Amino acid sequence: MERGLYIAASGMLSEMQRQDLIANDLANASTPGYKADRTAQHSFSELLLANRQTGASIGSLGTGVSIARQVTDLAPQPVRETGEPLDFAIMGEGFFGVQTQEGLRYTRNGRFMADGAGRLTDQLGNPIVGRGGAQVTVGADGTVDPGQLGVFAVQNARKVGEGLFSGNAAGQAEASVRSGALESSGVDAARTMVDMIASLRAFEAGQRVITTIDSTLQKAANDVGRV
Repeated sequence: MERGLYIAASGMLSEMQRQDLIANDLANASTPGYKADRTAQHSFSELLLANRQTGASIGSLGTGVSIARQVTDLAPQPVRETGEPLDFAIMGEGFFGVQTQEGLRYTRNGRFMADGAGRLTDQLGNPIVGRGGAQVTVGADGTVDPGQLGVFAVQNARKVGEGLFSGNAAGQAEASVRSGALESSGVDAARTMVDMIASLRAFEAGQRVITTIDSTLQKAANDVGRV
């Protein structure tokens, strides 16, 4: 089988994965505390081509590419004022703790609410964990002292969906909590759109390569045999 088909197909598959990540970033361009993802590609091992009759080296040929790794940019983003008493932003590194059915998870999205029992929860109704693991309660005036909220230093943070991260807590982070404010999304919409267009162009180039090779093989099968 023509090796070029596999090389072009591997590039298209890599760009499809990249498109999924870019689309998810764009969908969360206005989500507080969202962290953008980046992908790195790597090439498979190369083959050294040689002339079968003379043995002279011709050159190397790549065998395709794949996604090597996916990295989440956890850098803190600018904070914007909202004036809402249950909005909180972390000034610095760290995560809010969220108690879910799957265990302790972490988030940078500080858009919280109060449940029927007066507990501070996230948008999914999961209780927010305070300092020392204490429950955070909303006062009668509808406010919460920012000092009640725990800010955890998390190692090996990994996305698990719904704006939550898993990882290993390493104590309290050296950061403060600001009320009435939210951290902006980590998505640069303009840059992300440029990345999406570049990825789409790369995908289309792979399509053209496959179409050209297919046309060449078809011509060889139909016409060369008649000569």
